[in-house]
Amino acid sequence: MSDLNEQFEKAAVAVKSLAERPDDQTMLKLYALYKQGSAGDVSGPKPGFFDFVGTAKYEAWEKLQGTDPEGAKREYVELVGKLGAPV
Repeated sequence: MSDLNEQFEKAAVAVKSLAERPDDQTMLKLYALYKQGSAGDVSGPKPGFFDFVGTAKYEAWEKLQGTDPEGAKREYVELVGKLGAPV
């Protein structure tokens, strides 16, 4: 399990050094998987209507509600690897 946590943390650092920024949908998926893997199910109030970015992030994370954090970590590491970051 600590091996997965190490990979997850390395992937979180590696994603910042991607040659190209992923498209918005991929960025939301990365955000949601990271939050689900690190904090579990969505918490806190949903951002206001005019906070478009905050609302999109919240909703992406909310879609993963009930997903096992360990599974989210694995999926995050796989996605970062597919994007070409050394994990």
